[in-house]
Amino acid sequence: MTFSTATPVTADTSVGMGQIAAGRDAARLGAVLGSCVAVALYGPRQKTGAMAHVVLPKSNGRDNTPGKFADTAVPAMLATLAKMGTPPAAVVAKIAGGASMFGSGGPMQIGDANIRAVTDALKAAGIRLAGQDVGGKKGRRIWFHAGTGELTVQIVGGPPRIL
Repeated sequence: MTFSTATPVTADTSVGMGQIAAGRDAARLGAVLGSCVAVALYGPRQKTGAMAHVVLPKSNGRDNTPGKFADTAVPAMLATLAKMGTPPAAVVAKIAGGASMFGSGGPMQIGDANIRAVTDALKAAGIRLAGQDVGGKKGRRIWFHAGTGELTVQIVGGPPRIL
């Protein structure tokens, strides 16, 4: 499978549903999440980071929008970081999101499926999960600092928390 990779950014950038963005140093990548999961990958030595706004767990062979699916987002982000000089072995991950936006139970629990798929994709790629803020019933606003690896998470109605 061939993945398109993200264009590196240098300033504050909003990462929309299904998108991947990458940056270094002062770049901040933000998103607003419900059942979606943000995957933030960070290369501490290189001060590089990439973030995907994952919408669904599995691509089922569709690779034209790799950021949309957990199983394609992680490999695409690793390819982007490698082009920026960050080898996969140097990468750590943080994740946020995956809320149950439609009540508990039943077939609409895409948040839980996204969390499982993202953690499985990270494990398959050999990426260590250094922090997470997932689940619950409320959406989140997040900012990922590419140069420091800090992921600031604010659940609706609550104070910001740094992972």
